[in-house]
Amino acid sequence: MSRPPTFAPPPCATARTLRTARGDFAVLDAVPAAGVRRRGTVLLVPGFTGSKEDFIALLEPLTDAGYRAVSVDGRGQYESAGPDDESAYAQAELARDVLAQAAALAEAPAAEAPAATHLLGHSLGGQISRAAVLLEPGAFATLTLMSSGPAAIAPAQRERATMLADALKVLSMDKVWQAMRAMEPPPPQDVETGAGEGGLDEALRARWLLHSPAQLIATGRQLSTEPDRVAELAALPLPKHVVSGERDDTWPVPLLDEMAERLHAHRTVIHGAEHSPNTDRPAETAAALTDFWNRH
Repeated sequence: MSRPPTFAPPPCATARTLRTARGDFAVLDAVPAAGVRRRGTVLLVPGFTGSKEDFIALLEPLTDAGYRAVSVDGRGQYESAGPDDESAYAQAELARDVLAQAAALAEAPAAEAPAATHLLGHSLGGQISRAAVLLEPGAFATLTLMSSGPAAIAPAQRERATMLADALKVLSMDKVWQAMRAMEPPPPQDVETGAGEGGLDEALRARWLLHSPAQLIATGRQLSTEPDRVAELAALPLPKHVVSGERDDTWPVPLLDEMAERLHAHRTVIHGAEHSPNTDRPAETAAALTDFWNRH
C-alpha cells in the first residue's frame, strides 16, 4: 500500500464531500492560490488498499502549477461508504463513479474549474480510469496511468491478493491488519511521522479498518484477472501518459515500457521511485505530470 507522508491535508486543500449523481464521495479538494493562473482540473484515483491521502504530497506542487487537484476515495475506500455486496464493486460500476465525479467537478463555476479535466489513476485506479475513458472517451482531456499495467498483476502479487481475499472472508479487518503487520512491519519512520498520536502507522491502520472487505475482495479479483485492453485504449485519440518508478513488483517496468509504446503514450520513469512515485518522489512526479498537462 502507498504510505503518504501524512494524513493532514496541506493548506491549499479542503477535506469535503463531493456529491454526485451516483452518491457521495470523500475528497481532498486543492485549489490554486489567488493570482495563480488556473490551467485545469485533475481528478486523482487511488489504487488497491489506498485512499485520497496517497496523493497528498502532490497537492501543493500541482496547485502551484495552476491545477485544481481533487483526490477521491472510491466507493468502499476509507471515508467513502460502500455496500457489503461485491457486485457493487464491479469495474464498470467503479468506472461510472469516476465519470460521475468528473461531471460533478465540471459543474463548478468556470472561474473555479476550467473546462479541461485530466484523469490520473494509480495502480488499480489506473485500470478503473482506463475503463472510464473507454466508456466515455470525451469526458477527459488526458489520461495518465501511474504504475498501472496492461492486464493482470504479476503472479506473486496475484497470490498475495488471493491470500488477502481468503483471510477477509473469515477474519475481521483488525485481525487481518495484525497478520499483515506481522509479515511486513512498518518502516521505522512510520511511527515518527506526525499523523495523530500513534504516528503514520496508526493512521494507516485507521484507514484500513474503514475499507469495505467486499471492495477489497472484488477489486483484488479484478487485479488478478484484468484482460489486456491496450488496443482499445490506443484506438482513442486521447493524449496518454504512462508514469512509473524505476522498479515495480506489481507490473514489471519493461511491461510498462511496452504498454506505453503500444499506446503511443508519453513515457516517464521517476528515478528513485518504486510502485508509488506519488509518495516516493512527489516533487519529481508533479513536475512530470504538469509538464505533460501543460502541453494539452
